[in-house]
Amino acid sequence: MDWQRRWLRLVPVTLVMGTIFMLSGQPGTSFSLPDIVNIDKVLHCLVYTVLGLTALWALPPRFRRQRPLLASVVVVLFCLGYGLSDEFHQSFVPGRFASLGDVVADTVGGLLAMVAFWGWRQWRQPGREGTIFR
Repeated sequence: MDWQRRWLRLVPVTLVMGTIFMLSGQPGTSFSLPDIVNIDKVLHCLVYTVLGLTALWALPPRFRRQRPLLASVVVVLFCLGYGLSDEFHQSFVPGRFASLGDVVADTVGGLLAMVAFWGWRQWRQPGREGTIFR
């Protein structure tokens, strides 16, 4: 039964990764974003914040509790790595191109997820159980 719970923790992060992959595979002409400065970077950041939170949740709870700093580094590096692979993937899609700015926004999204994680840890009382990251 415990192995099933561990595998279920991978479902949200896998769905987010699949959604990112699907969206980055769309030709450049298929998107029509509002004419707002850097809206694409904001969207990258938000999506990768969600990716970071789901990646954090996929990590074993004991690891997150005992090694929160290492868990945070793992998640940010995961977001960076997936952002790099996503931009590489986009470079083969017609009308799309790889962008270092997008990778930076992806990494900032992972960092924002960890800021939320650390804020949550600070907010809850020491020794209090029942967190969403449990």
